[in-house]
Amino acid sequence: MGHAGLLPEFTSDGLLPPDDYELTLEQLASSVLVRGPRDIDRYPHWDAVWRGRLVENLGILVCQLRKVGVAAIYVDGSFAEDKDRPNDIDGYFECELARLASGELERELNLLDPHKVWTWDPAAGRAFRGYPKKQLPMWHVCRVELYPHYGQLCGIRDAHGHDLEFPAAFRRSRRDGKPRGIVKIGEAP
Repeated sequence: MGHAGLLPEFTSDGLLPPDDYELTLEQLASSVLVRGPRDIDRYPHWDAVWRGRLVENLGILVCQLRKVGVAAIYVDGSFAEDKDRPNDIDGYFECELARLASGELERELNLLDPHKVWTWDPAAGRAFRGYPKKQLPMWHVCRVELYPHYGQLCGIRDAHGHDLEFPAAFRRSRRDGKPRGIVKIGEAP
């Protein structure tokens, strides 16, 4: 794991520099990803209030995951880029395949969540104006999408043609495929 508690400024490509950064939710809320870059003149439309709200919503889901024993939670997406107002926070968490496949994990999480947002069934997705992809319930309620990772491949290959695991997709910018950093949500001391 890379730098605990600290996030550098964005690269010249507008990305979080490639690395794994461990931050608590409080550290994330006061980081460059929420407050904005030091050179705020370059980002006159930076929406720190919106980004802060996304982190608050993420906190609700992280708390629920921790209550059911999930410890490794990662976030990134356009939230880890210099986009003034990202649409959401994307991320994943590590879990056991058996617990996910049995439905146990989903049941436990939905017992904690008043909106019952925990599902990854594409049939549960609903349209949202201007978005081509149907969004899952957690996106509609929190504007956060956290996906389970249990060792599955993602359909992306490295430079040598080897299949990469699911988390590899989260470490690359969707706009140009360049590597970018990712934030692991650490536990508060």
